[in-house]
This record gives sequence, structure tokens and C-alpha cells, in this order.
Amino acid sequence: MKTAMYAYRPDRTRVDLPEGEVWDRWLDPAHSAIACIDMHRSHVDASDEIPCPAPRAWARVGAHNAFHRAARRIGVPVIHVQHWQRHGGIDDIASKGPNPGANWRWTCQLYLPDNPLMDELAWEGTRWVDLMVEEVEGDLYVRSKKRLSAFYPTDFEFLLRQLDVHNLVLTGTLTDCCVINSAFDAANRDFRVIVPQDVVAGMTEVHEEAALTIIASHLGLVVDAPALLGEWYARAGADLPDDAMEPVDAPVLGSNS
Repeated sequence: MKTAMYAYRPDRTRVDLPEGEVWDRWLDPAHSAIACIDMHRSHVDASDEIPCPAPRAWARVGAHNAFHRAARRIGVPVIHVQHWQRHGGIDDIASKGPNPGANWRWTCQLYLPDNPLMDELAWEGTRWVDLMVEEVEGDLYVRSKKRLSAFYPTDFEFLLRQLDVHNLVLTGTLTDCCVINSAFDAANRDFRVIVPQDVVAGMTEVHEEAALTIIASHLGLVVDAPALLGEWYARAGADLPDDAMEPVDAPVLGSNS
């Protein structure tokens, strides 16, 4: 490693990563990619008039843009992965299969207020699929996610193999839903998982911290985005720009607030 890189333990304390080939490979930007999950209007907007509001994600749009921008400068690709369903809901709520409606659609009714727009979450042809983070030429897209994991039922793994990606950095929302599901599937496929805790967002602080604890326990590295960028830039022999990251106001894993 080129910097004093650290990660977070499951108990929320920091640990310096030891020298070793494993961590050198894990933090190699040349074989890394960022998957930004579901930062679309179905979750992310200032208005409550959306299918499934995620206020913590809205608060971190600036952090996403800054992190992705800095990564692009040194050649780390950004892949936008979206929950994207055929208009009308045949992929989910209107399915003619034996179990219409994904499980989360039913469980959320036990704790979220009724919202008639929920059925339209991520329907193609609606404004709900508009991405709310920056997109630039050269970004890549996976727009066939129908359930909670970026890998199902998509060609995401195929794309990662073509890019020669071994280290998968997950950003986006929700930490406790699609991010953690994608982390499990990535780990099960032997990708090295990295989650910058300040560039993901959970449904609530409690949900978010629980998910990050599980990720740190079993799936990969939970890190701070500026530290990860610092290591990547050092590997690339470049100076980290002053505007590489913006401050994040929401509580994150490892804070005492």
C-alpha cells in the first residue's frame, strides 16, 4: 500500500490495514470499478411525492458526484446499476407467476405509510428512472435489475469480467437493501468488495449501520471515501484534488453522533 489505509471493524472501530499482497490487490485501482446502485428518482428527490423516498440518499448526492468524479479522473469506471421494470409492472407487481410482487413490496406495507406511487417504482417510461447523480460520457449502465441484487437478472457480472474488474466498489442506495444484496452476490462470485460508508445511504441510520456492520463482518472492506481515493491516487502517482470529496452531514459508521 502507498498510504496508511484503514477500514472499519464490525464494532465500528478503525483498524489499519496490514502490509500484504491481499490488501495491495484489494486496493488496486487498475482492477477496480464503481457500481452506483439505484440513485434514481424512485428513491432520490427533495420531494416526498416519489414511490419510495430515501432522504439519506438525497442528502448524499453531492458526495456521490464528488467521489465518482475523482475516480473517473484516474480511470476507475463508474457503472450505473438501476432497478428498471417494464411499464405496467409485469416484472413484479403484475406478474402472472405464482408469487406476484417481490417480497419487499409486501413487507414494506407493515412499516411504511401507504403510497399509491409505490407500484410504479422504477417503471420504464416514467420520471422515476431518471438518475439523480452526474452522468458523463464513458459511464456504463446496467438497466435490467428487477430485484434487489445488481447481479439479478442482469449482465453485470459479464460486464465486470470484460473490464477485468476484481475489486467492486459499491455506492448508492439503499445500504440495507440493494447495496448489501449486491455485496453478498459479489462476494459469492469472488469479487473483492469495498463499500465507502460516506457514499452509500440506508433507509434510516439504524438500517444503514446494521448493513455496514454485516458487510464489514463477512463481505468486504467498509472504508471512508477520501482515504480510498488517497490510496488510489497514490497508486496512480497523482495528487488528490482539493475538491475530491465534499463533507457529508449524515451520521456514518464509525461516528459517535
